[in-house]
Amino acid sequence: MFEASQLVFYYAISPVHMGAGSAIGAIDSPIQREVHTQHPMFAGSGLKGALRHHFTQAWPRTEGDKSKPNSLISRIFGPDTNASDFAGALSLSDAQLVALPVRSLKGGFAYVTSPLALARLHRLASQAGLAPNWAVPHVAENKAQTASENLLHGKQLILEAFEFMASADGQLKDIAEWIAANALPGNASSFFASKLKTDLVLLNDTDFSHFARYAMVVEPHVRINDESGTAEDGGLFYVENLPPETLMVGLAQASIERFKKDSRHGDSPDLLTAPQVLTKVFAGQGDTQPGIGGKLLQIGGDATTGRGLVLVQAAKAATQ
Repeated sequence: MFEASQLVFYYAISPVHMGAGSAIGAIDSPIQREVHTQHPMFAGSGLKGALRHHFTQAWPRTEGDKSKPNSLISRIFGPDTNASDFAGALSLSDAQLVALPVRSLKGGFAYVTSPLALARLHRLASQAGLAPNWAVPHVAENKAQTASENLLHGKQLILEAFEFMASADGQLKDIAEWIAANALPGNASSFFASKLKTDLVLLNDTDFSHFARYAMVVEPHVRINDESGTAEDGGLFYVENLPPETLMVGLAQASIERFKKDSRHGDSPDLLTAPQVLTKVFAGQGDTQPGIGGKLLQIGGDATTGRGLVLVQAAKAATQ
């Protein structure tokens, strides 16, 4: 049973390809999507694996045996081998879509969300003990609400080739400020936090679903023949990526540290508690064991071409 929860935001810095492993239509390598909404997602198993890999590189090796990762990694994430020995103390939920960058006639792009996306964010935040001080607004089809008038051309909002009758809404402005404060704190993200506060757009779930399905980065790739050094016949394929500036959210949950049966005696007080597990992961301990909060995580494929860079931000200290 998990005893502590933390809300975690994932902000895409580069295109991200968390592959689904099967072709759909003209896209040979699509991204992961929820079955019922078709919104992009990050599977919790992939996030946990990426975190484990990050800490394996970032934390010092085991004293006396530099060939082995830091022992704390296995204590938090579970054993590398013999997985049935004991379970890890950390669990990561699938990351859900909060806001998607969509090309706008004014302002370059807008952060676009929907009532469904905000309702799911509100539910996760409440589960993590944040108690958001806002309610989910309603918006009709073919209408839009904006956090400010920055993106409006008269009373129209133009996203890609679509026009929406729009108006600025104070309630959405409050939501935008809450998201920016929790997802993008600090000087390094100040420009994008300020833009999110003014350029958040709320669309009806039906209108939003179009962008969630089709506003992705689709890149052509070509296989090169090793002998000729030229494009191989039939080697053209297309890869789908989540666009940079996308915001996702999920939960990190923790239990008290576990261990193999009969392997520890009389040291229960030394076991990491659930809040301590989350603190180790996101805040770290000193310079030798840095946490992942406010840092870049590489997830998904195509790492050697700069794909998969995601800024991880824990919204609040662990709660019991």
